[in-house]
Amino acid sequence: MSRIGKIPVAVPAGVEVKIDRGEVHVKGPKGQLSMTVPSRVTVKQEPNKSLVVERHGDDRHAKAFHGLAQRLLSNMVRGVTEGFSKELEIQGVGYRAALEGTNLSMQLGFSHAVIYPTPPGIKIEVPKPTTIIVSGCDKQRVGQVAAEIRKFRPPEPYKGKGIRYVGEYVRRKVGKTGAK
Repeated sequence: MSRIGKIPVAVPAGVEVKIDRGEVHVKGPKGQLSMTVPSRVTVKQEPNKSLVVERHGDDRHAKAFHGLAQRLLSNMVRGVTEGFSKELEIQGVGYRAALEGTNLSMQLGFSHAVIYPTPPGIKIEVPKPTTIIVSGCDKQRVGQVAAEIRKFRPPEPYKGKGIRYVGEYVRRKVGKTGAK
């Protein structure tokens, strides 16, 4: 039995869950999410409003989907109640970001500004010109948007310039030494 898969997902008050024909719909104060349940597991709602994931069989794939489905449901419930966020920081002389309407405009050392349109369901904030906060109810989409923004100028190892996650360690390299 999967240790993660057998943990029931608690559904707090204010969250509505619908299960119909292999689809789970979760609606809460922060938004609405849905997921197709993998074919080797089923999701049942207990009388105490918790969700339980049960698997069919003991083959390798059923065991893998058991834990995956439980964790995805847990993230959905957490996302519609609390939400998820990723924080990015920009380092480099003249590197900065600003919001222009719903688009994120970044000066990253190129001859032009990099414009990133905000996808639906995602909220981008710029509290300081060197800090970007990506938030939303879908954990996968928040991480994907943060990775796409980081990809415009990943941190380089010689001077450390670029966009990085807050708390990310960039291993620095020593540059060239002069002629002897």
